[in-house]
Amino acid sequence: MEKTVTVNTLLKMKREAKKIVMLTAYDFPFAKILDETGVDIVLVGDSLGMVVQGGKTTLSVTMDEMIYHTRMVAKATQRAMVVGDMPFMSYQVSVQDAIYNAGRFLKEAGAAMVKLEGGATVCNTIEAISRADIPVMAHIGLTPQSVHKMGGYRIQREEERLLEDAKRVASAGASAVVLECIPSSIAQKITESVEIPTIGIGAGVHCDGQVLVLHDLLGLYDRRVPRFVKRYADLGRMAREAILRYGEEVRGGIFPSSEQSF
Repeated sequence: MEKTVTVNTLLKMKREAKKIVMLTAYDFPFAKILDETGVDIVLVGDSLGMVVQGGKTTLSVTMDEMIYHTRMVAKATQRAMVVGDMPFMSYQVSVQDAIYNAGRFLKEAGAAMVKLEGGATVCNTIEAISRADIPVMAHIGLTPQSVHKMGGYRIQREEERLLEDAKRVASAGASAVVLECIPSSIAQKITESVEIPTIGIGAGVHCDGQVLVLHDLLGLYDRRVPRFVKRYADLGRMAREAILRYGEEVRGGIFPSSEQSF
């Protein structure tokens, strides 16, 4: 494995048909585990608004909160590329705001790339951020920041629009693109039609890589688990059992024992 994953690494992986592994993380301990296990990209997602902060959507997350969490993640990573997710209203007001906020992710938090949601409508913003030498990951299909406009979390099936969005963000300078909740057949056409890597989440096996929210994968978040999630562990249950045992031992005078005493 290369010492550090870069934009060139991702392009090379696409050309060589090597799958890209991407997961979210929001703190130092989990980011360190992801980095040590060979995850290629660690996304500090605005999904923290739901899985960490307990919100119903991602819309309440602020730039300062994203910088705070991204800084922790960047400190933990040696190989993986750290991507900072631009939160709602950090890039929609003006191109100048978008460049400034994207720059904060690199300058203050140590990220190597930023992600923003939208297709053709945000191409001017993608182009401007890229011209400032800040790599951009686009995000098309289901875009959670547009949940109210879309009328909920719905599968996106408009093939012509999705293909156009993908081509437009690539032409605007995006270095990669997330495809969310898109039928597998459409995601395959997109992947074959653009030179930049595609990262799927609920978009089938034909994407160049895959991403999941870590808390969904590990069973740490159970309010709303999408169909496309595969749970690889149930750490929530394990944590509850451990804490219950701790409580029982404290109440029963078992903990601390002589081994934990001076």
